[in-house]
Amino acid sequence: MVNMATEDSVTFDPDLPDVYGDAQPKQLLRTIIEEHEQLQTLANRHVISSGQFSRDVMLQLFRLAAKFECNPERFNSPLAGKLLISAFYEPSTRTRLSFESAWHRLGGDIMSIADRSTTGIAKGESYADVAEMFNNYGDCVVLRDSDPEAVYQMARSLRIPIINAGNGIMEHPTQALADVYTILKWRPELLTDDAKPIRIGVVGVPKRMRTVRSLLTLLSQFSDIIEELVVISDRPAKTAFADGQLEALEEAGLNVRLSNELDGELPELDVVYINAIAWVKNAREVMGNAFRLDDQSPLKEGAIILHPLARGPELDVSLDTTPHNWYFAQARGAVFVRKALLTCMTQRTERVMDVV
Repeated sequence: MVNMATEDSVTFDPDLPDVYGDAQPKQLLRTIIEEHEQLQTLANRHVISSGQFSRDVMLQLFRLAAKFECNPERFNSPLAGKLLISAFYEPSTRTRLSFESAWHRLGGDIMSIADRSTTGIAKGESYADVAEMFNNYGDCVVLRDSDPEAVYQMARSLRIPIINAGNGIMEHPTQALADVYTILKWRPELLTDDAKPIRIGVVGVPKRMRTVRSLLTLLSQFSDIIEELVVISDRPAKTAFADGQLEALEEAGLNVRLSNELDGELPELDVVYINAIAWVKNAREVMGNAFRLDDQSPLKEGAIILHPLARGPELDVSLDTTPHNWYFAQARGAVFVRKALLTCMTQRTERVMDVV
């Protein structure tokens, strides 16, 4: 057998940055004034929808996430003695591992379920009964399920917090938090009084994609820093948006425009968020096959690209080594956002708020 491994292929430099874009959060940490009372409002609450978060609470979560990211070695025990139930009844790589990494790195322990067929649900057990059992086994639940109602059914029986990690095509609130965190790390000056608003393009179908739906909901809290939000879709408005979705975004102050042209919009966009996958029941549905980004796309200088990953042909690997790549920074930052959220929901904020 020929040994294909060369010296270059088996060595790596641990000091190289693990993302191309500048993912350092220090300027964001300096920009947001600490108001820890906002974080205390997350105690004894489930996280099911992006609509739960006010702008003030989000900013304080982002500040705490930035503090964790700036000082990853200094916060290793806030969740000591706490146990997470990680229940993923739908495929996941980043979301599941980032939640589990966040919990472990904060000193907690984990019980993990990765296959519905190994649980009582496969035998017909109700979500309510499963939740009653979870009350006895852990301190927090993270649930992903293709059934949009599963998280609601569990929440009604739980006496510990549950986080929605994706419920069918409906919501993915913690992904949206990570998305907005990335945008504000990229340009913290957006939060200052003299900031110039940016133009954001979202490539996807808000009605069918939970990541897009949740992101637009959170962005509606930041309408003052968004000059225009362009939703780029191959569908007309009446099928791209759910009933009342577009009207709610506009009522919140967002200037929303629908376009079916990608390359024609790119030269004016500061942020491009692209997704092509929706999970419908237990199947993957691909949308917007005509929309592709690569290193030849007419992107604005300084623009960044975000993607919730996993990607398909809509996001070419040729962009990985360009300054437009902030999707890896986005995935990295999700760990710290989830660390901040978990700390607050398990009432351990006092263990981190006095450490700068």
